Amino acid sequence: MSKTILLNHSNWHFTKENPGIPTAVMGEAVALPHTWNAVDGQDGGNDYYRGTCWYTLALTKPAIPAGGKAVLQLDGAAMTAAVYLNGEKLAEHKGGYSTFRVDLTDHLKDENLLAISVDNRDNDTVYPQKADFTFYGGIYRDVTLHIVPAEHFALPANGAPALKVTPIVTDLAAKTAEVTVEAAVVGAQSVTFALEGQSITAPAENGTAKAVFTLDNARLWDGVDDPFLYTVSAKLDNGEETSARFGCRKFEFDPQKGFILNGRSYPLRGVSRHQDRKGAGNALTNEMMEEDISIILEMGANTIRLAHYQHAQYFYDLCDEKGLVIWAEIPYITMHMTNGRANTLTQMEELIVQNYNHPCIAVWGLSNEITAASAVNEDLLENHRLLNELAHKLDPTRKTTMANVFMLETTSPILEIPDVNSYNLYFGWYLGELEQNDEFFDKYHADYPDRCIGFSEYGADANPAYQSPTPEKGDYTESYQCVYHEHMLRMIEARPWLWATHVWNLFDFGADGRDEGGKHGENQKGLVTFDRQLKKDAFYLYKAAWNHTEPFVHLCGSRYVDRTEEVTEIKVYSNQNEVSLYLDGKLFATRQGHVVFSFQVPISGEHTIEARAEDCTSVMLVRKVSEPNPAYCKPGRAASTGVTNWFDKGEADPDCYSILDTLGEIRQNPEAAAIIDQMMAKGAESHGEIAETVKDNPALQRMMNRITLVSLLKQSGADEESIKQLNRILQGIKKTEVNV
Repeated sequence: MSKTILLNHSNWHFTKENPGIPTAVMGEAVALPHTWNAVDGQDGGNDYYRGTCWYTLALTKPAIPAGGKAVLQLDGAAMTAAVYLNGEKLAEHKGGYSTFRVDLTDHLKDENLLAISVDNRDNDTVYPQKADFTFYGGIYRDVTLHIVPAEHFALPANGAPALKVTPIVTDLAAKTAEVTVEAAVVGAQSVTFALEGQSITAPAENGTAKAVFTLDNARLWDGVDDPFLYTVSAKLDNGEETSARFGCRKFEFDPQKGFILNGRSYPLRGVSRHQDRKGAGNALTNEMMEEDISIILEMGANTIRLAHYQHAQYFYDLCDEKGLVIWAEIPYITMHMTNGRANTLTQMEELIVQNYNHPCIAVWGLSNEITAASAVNEDLLENHRLLNELAHKLDPTRKTTMANVFMLETTSPILEIPDVNSYNLYFGWYLGELEQNDEFFDKYHADYPDRCIGFSEYGADANPAYQSPTPEKGDYTESYQCVYHEHMLRMIEARPWLWATHVWNLFDFGADGRDEGGKHGENQKGLVTFDRQLKKDAFYLYKAAWNHTEPFVHLCGSRYVDRTEEVTEIKVYSNQNEVSLYLDGKLFATRQGHVVFSFQVPISGEHTIEARAEDCTSVMLVRKVSEPNPAYCKPGRAASTGVTNWFDKGEADPDCYSILDTLGEIRQNPEAAAIIDQMMAKGAESHGEIAETVKDNPALQRMMNRITLVSLLKQSGADEESIKQLNRILQGIKKTEVNV
């Protein structure tokens, strides 16, 4: 009979040295899963180790049945890996996020040296290479050894499971489903399938046996409301068994109605997730993944975009069990590489065949922001056509999609390739104003009424230590993150035709090239901190809007204790319809409303603030102070007192340039343009390599040219003195006359 041996905690050894092909176990002892970038991939500086490292293991030959096999399985080795046994190279795998298998059988001796090289260096044939996240290196998921007899369920090199299950709901009203089950086998003559008391024995032809079942009055996999899973089993004549879980459901997409689950409107509202964590990198435990799921469910989300690569099978299993609808994608991201086409196709094949059975997956993602650093040329378009065709060939039951960068013109031919589209928009954070998000989608929906459109990324960075009574774009405060997401939530609620919306991001994540907002090596757009220990205020905004099962109330600004204002705004988030606010134990006011409740509260000393909604309470402390607390703003930026800055008043000589002019206007003058270019080059240094990659994007430049310089400066986090100095320089330059 077959057996599976988990090799995670065996005596592995690890080294960064380059010994050539190892001839003996070498390096420090480590346990798998493991990454060598758990620390340096999260500390900033864009200097984390990227190279070839070795894992070695002394492996005693296991007992193998006559005619059987020993197959090694690696669930994730980033980014490329080569497997050696006793100095002989047996396999190479390109792609750091999918499972692959290696047949060791004919190469095993009584005592063996298993050596695996793993490489996360720059490589123009393997994705990803340019992106705003850390490319952790290592064997960071499970390693197992499968021992199987001569007759067995297949273990293909591409990591596919032996059973492929295709459930089709043929009659939604009657809840009738047709379930096709295919088994890949080796050496077997027939397979006996069993499902819900039904049994079918089918012959094996060319290594495949197939059975078709009919389920009457099937219990549907119905999202978070009822994520019911069936189990189908398969058995060979020699007693070998395997099984697969699946769900019966019907996904539909409508340009006017949005996403439809099992015949009813089911707006997908949720988050994106990266697979890393503070101090662990991408070497996550099952317990860590369970915690992530519990936080998502607490929030009330019903969908996750699993960015920007294949995640662990255990996480997909959890999504199946909890009813979360999933966008699954490959790391074809930011920059199209001419030499990378084959790798995109391989990674798409592995993504689909390994995850085909998961009922949670609704769409296959072709790419993410691929035009951020690449022109839309024929090579890029053809790559997407091939990916789209491959996805439909491997899985005719699901749609394809892609996440388009915000500066991609809506007239681009790339939008015609996938079945449904989505956009990543950051108006109100990186560029422009919040209202431009509304304008973009309304225009798109009006121009293309027959296309489904979604909102695949939106977010604003927030360091929860930073607070402000007058939050503004670019200040990295928890306060502005709330303002940002309050607007976005209202915008989304008013547009039910958005087939899916995904906050970027649920968790802060490692981006070693970043150095901004008071932290090194982190993207802080998460609603929850990198270590999962603190839920930012904006998390509770979405919980108030989406969680309809757990009554709660949350006071915003609990980390904003010291306040200079005479009257301070107290905001409360709740999923209840009425909230009462108590000041020092006495009822201050009661408000009726939806999600966001605002109170203007006079303060004179130290006060206890309490919010009550039904039986729920939330308490915090505020204290009146004479001077702003400098800890509430990032170094170099003046703490806000609530007073309008001088540059907001429009005080400038109109005959000379100022920060109140648009970037395009200023660039008309060579002298002024040189100053601006120098400033922007310096600012890009703190935003990672992606800022450098996209700076010459023509569409992005056109968009930036329409925005005032002061708006750009505020977003970039420039301090007040620097803004004043730049304005003084510009005020010394006469405006260029433009011939019309």
